[in-house]
Amino acid sequence: MREDIKRQILDKIRAYDTVMLFRHKRMDGDCVGATKGMKGILKCTWPEKRVLLIDGQKSDFLAFAGPDDEDVPDEIYADALAIVIDTGDQERISNQKYKRCKEIVKIDHHIPVDQYGSINWVEEERSSACEMIADFYRTFRDELRIDQAAATHLYMGMVTDSGRFRFEGVNGDTLRLAGLMLDQGVDLEPLYANLYLEDYEALAFKAYVYEHVQRTEHGVAYLYVDREMQRKFGLTFEAAGNTISYLETIKGCLCWLAFIEPEEGNPDIRVRLRSRFLPTVSLAKAHHGGGHAMASGATVYSREEAEQLIAEADALVKEYKETHTGWM
Repeated sequence: MREDIKRQILDKIRAYDTVMLFRHKRMDGDCVGATKGMKGILKCTWPEKRVLLIDGQKSDFLAFAGPDDEDVPDEIYADALAIVIDTGDQERISNQKYKRCKEIVKIDHHIPVDQYGSINWVEEERSSACEMIADFYRTFRDELRIDQAAATHLYMGMVTDSGRFRFEGVNGDTLRLAGLMLDQGVDLEPLYANLYLEDYEALAFKAYVYEHVQRTEHGVAYLYVDREMQRKFGLTFEAAGNTISYLETIKGCLCWLAFIEPEEGNPDIRVRLRSRFLPTVSLAKAHHGGGHAMASGATVYSREEAEQLIAEADALVKEYKETHTGWM
């Protein structure tokens, strides 16, 4: 079944002179790596095709991956095939001009929210969208071409979305596909330096996080990153969101939450949810969000709703601990 879907996608790509790639809002390493990696594969294979990646978002963290393309007239969209990668629902697609394309293909690894493409290739058990694009290349490696740059982008997304190959969804095939990308000559030292080195000043914020993180009675760690905190430490909205990664190693806390306050006048408080052992995506879905079983995002609109989400998470952890053993 999946082989048939992948073949349908390849045939669609062959049929179009222009292919346009799209990804989700609040971009991360996976959606950037998957779109840039797919673009690289298509350009290596069909140099004559116009392959465009147009997204007005900016990311200091991922700037090293290189710029995207400039926007083009609407008539270019009208004759193009759209491939939307790593985005479970239409609302989250960053460049909403994807709707103007002649046909739409969806490639995603999130729990399905809606089907918006004429072809939907969804594997929610995959650890990343980049893993799926690497698999697409492997399936048709006799027909497709790849270079070092495309492989580096795909490997980047596999590393970041899997937590360096630690999260749920990682299996033997994940590592085989990662190895296939490494075989293309990925230079690991500069890649990992760009991804994980921190400015010295960032250590002060990390220390602040550990001093101010709070815990519920049954094991939920949480932190509210308000605007004052962001100003104090010079955090971009993106850097503030990365706070979630600091909370993941607290023993006994099976769920951790970071609430990121937006700029003045914006009521949408971004929530990042992570967990181990127990799925928490139901909490995200109940609060205007979604994602993976143990890594998801949501939105709340007040401190009161944030407190409600924390209480719901605490109740979920309490129930899990009372009915399961082996958790840490």
